[in-house]
Amino acid sequence: MAKEEQLGIKVKKSEEFSEWYNEVVIKAQLAEHSPIKGFMIIRPEGYSIWEKIQGFFDANIKKLGVRNAYFPLLIPESFFKKESEHAEGFSPELAWIEKKDEEEKLAIRPTSETIMYDAYSNWIRSWRDLPLRINQWCNILRWEVKQTKLFLRTREFLWQEGHCVYETEEECEKETLQYLDEYKRVAEELLAIPVIPGEKTKMERFAGAKRTYAIEALMPDGKALQMGTSHNLGQNFAKGFGIKFLGKDEKENTPWQNSWGISTRMIGALIMVHSDDKGLVLPPRVASTQAVIVPIFKKENKEEIIKKANEIKNKMKSFSAAIDDREGYSPGWKYNEWELKGIPLRIEIGPRDMEKGQVVIVRRDTSEKEFVREDQIEKKTRELLDKMQDSLFIKAKEFLEENTIEVKDWKEFVNEAKERKMIKTFFCGDSKCEEDIKEKTNGVTSRVIPFNQPSDLGKCVHCNKEAKHLVYFAKAY
Repeated sequence: MAKEEQLGIKVKKSEEFSEWYNEVVIKAQLAEHSPIKGFMIIRPEGYSIWEKIQGFFDANIKKLGVRNAYFPLLIPESFFKKESEHAEGFSPELAWIEKKDEEEKLAIRPTSETIMYDAYSNWIRSWRDLPLRINQWCNILRWEVKQTKLFLRTREFLWQEGHCVYETEEECEKETLQYLDEYKRVAEELLAIPVIPGEKTKMERFAGAKRTYAIEALMPDGKALQMGTSHNLGQNFAKGFGIKFLGKDEKENTPWQNSWGISTRMIGALIMVHSDDKGLVLPPRVASTQAVIVPIFKKENKEEIIKKANEIKNKMKSFSAAIDDREGYSPGWKYNEWELKGIPLRIEIGPRDMEKGQVVIVRRDTSEKEFVREDQIEKKTRELLDKMQDSLFIKAKEFLEENTIEVKDWKEFVNEAKERKMIKTFFCGDSKCEEDIKEKTNGVTSRVIPFNQPSDLGKCVHCNKEAKHLVYFAKAY
């Protein structure tokens, strides 16, 4: 009993969401706080989720002609100054290293546009060198965090950042949106999290970008989470770093660029959206172990039942399955542990099951049990994993739809903001008006301008001027 108390989640998701989240992350052994303030240790169970995200996304971008590379961790101060808006946007977050032999001040990368584009200026000479599509998987350091929230807000985090160069604005814009679509696939197809794609307002735009696009998700506590961004950088960075090419017109041309990224923040979203009071719930496609076989035995029948468990595992070679044959732990304690760790399916096999030539399969998300004949185990496992993946997405989508409210006036906006809803409303697009909205609502910000805009726009919900867009607003992580 003591062991079960140590394992279990102490608080309810519906009552103390923040504490519940921390308990799930730590007790499911996904990550923990580092001795260095603002940093985290990602444990193997957490890193395996990141590897699944990496594998899924990396395979897809390689099909689009993207190649992986790696660039230095340190960036000279002068590089930041080559694009003024970018420098201003990131200056509060820069961590400078103590100078040794270097004459110039060096910062740890908060993002890699500048160090990469310096190299691009040497690599690109002709239109034949374009398009250039480069991605890197790396760590990032942004020294702005006051309060750490594992996976969601830490000073250092893992991510990928893609940086491409094109001959034309049309090609750049097309692929900027294409990478956003790939992020949507990661969120929805792999993590089973529905997202809203769209463009950021000027106030929320990436520093130095011409346009920023994002996918936004709604978390169970009513806050939005930006899960991925793709930026059309225009030509400003190319001009700042002297990236030029000889065009087909035999003249010197300035190329167009984009950058795009997702991070370990996605793991935080997965935890919040799907998990419950028992612990972590993993969508099957992102689980490194999709099923755990728990043999139920006593001393006199241990060998026979464990042998049968191994036979079952051998029948499941198309899945990632594990056997928990530890002694000294009751079956109930093992069930609790695997539920806490989020394993999608549990397969129980005991003496009575052996006599009947069956097993019991239990779904993690619904706790539903099914008695399955041995010769049907592989087929039924595939069916249940697919059903679970689909049902997790459907459940999350229903939550998003039920908690997205369309409002027409300011009073209603304020009331729905207090109820922690995703608010859909008309907006004038003015940054000053947006700042006023944020101040008056204790932090509600625009999330995205959805791509599908209505033909008729009304008045701005706050200032009552002519609206330019229909926009989603919410408090955000």
